[in-house]
Amino acid sequence: MFIIHDYSLAVLFCFITMLCWGSWGNTQKLAARDWRYEYFYWDYVIGLLLFSLVLAFTLGSFGREGRSFIEDVGQAGWPALGSAFLGGIVFNAANILLSAAISICGMSVAFPLGIGLALVLGVLVNFRAEARGNPLFIFAGVIFIVAAILCNSMAYKKTNPGKAGAGTRGILLSLTAGFIMSFFYRFVAAAMDPPGSLSGEVPGNLTPYTALVIFACGVFFSNFIFNTIAMHYPVSGVRVRISGYYKGSPGTHLVGMLGGAIWCLGQSFSLIASGKAGAAISYGLGQGATLVSAIWGIYVWKEFKGAPKGARILNGWMFFLFLTGLFFLIYAGSH
Repeated sequence: MFIIHDYSLAVLFCFITMLCWGSWGNTQKLAARDWRYEYFYWDYVIGLLLFSLVLAFTLGSFGREGRSFIEDVGQAGWPALGSAFLGGIVFNAANILLSAAISICGMSVAFPLGIGLALVLGVLVNFRAEARGNPLFIFAGVIFIVAAILCNSMAYKKTNPGKAGAGTRGILLSLTAGFIMSFFYRFVAAAMDPPGSLSGEVPGNLTPYTALVIFACGVFFSNFIFNTIAMHYPVSGVRVRISGYYKGSPGTHLVGMLGGAIWCLGQSFSLIASGKAGAAISYGLGQGATLVSAIWGIYVWKEFKGAPKGARILNGWMFFLFLTGLFFLIYAGSH
């Protein structure tokens, strides 16, 4: 299996995670032209599960280090399996709320608010469980990111003063999603080998690739509950029926699966990098996806088109504060 031994490579993997986690929302935007997000989300989850299996049988099975995927599943302990599976359930509850928020207020708001909050709380949760990295710089990075979240929220309110009801609902969904999402990574990280060891050394624990597959199973099976609820009690629009899902074109279904595969690639790189960078820093850098998604939303999807000057200034500060916070997180891991 493929294992990272160099911190610089681990940081590179975290940046790829950032790009993946910040870009999968584009597939939802593409499908949303004639497709409800609830239908999109079924394909997203299927794509996530299938791609996790592809990674497990390739990167997770080749090479001389660690255990192969099949070997790892055979020796896995129930506590580790349960922890990774629970991580998938927690993530899915958060991510389906985030998808609902994207459908209301767009990527450039849902991601900075939801994922920004998940970044802040998730870094603190993971650092508390595994104290790796300089705490002063980690907490400094968190403070800058909190300030960036506030700037984005104020920019959205300035741009959409006439959509108070929908805007408030979208913001609340984003923040709720962020709060729940801050806990999922800890469950997955707890199922794997201790940081700094060669993955596969501790009997009963999981390699990152096996943990990813079990996590994806948690996402898939919990979706029958969470997405069914979302379809019956939509945050906007009318109730949708599962029969409508089968009316989608092959291209529409593939776009949703692509979204799940993109996110899954980012998650796999984050888990692989966590062995060298530590869970708090690996998770925190990956959640810099807020910057990537904000760029997509503002400059490609034009979600702030016609925004007043004050909103544009606040978004400028958001980018600056996020970048500063990410710099502190990177620096914290190398000192």
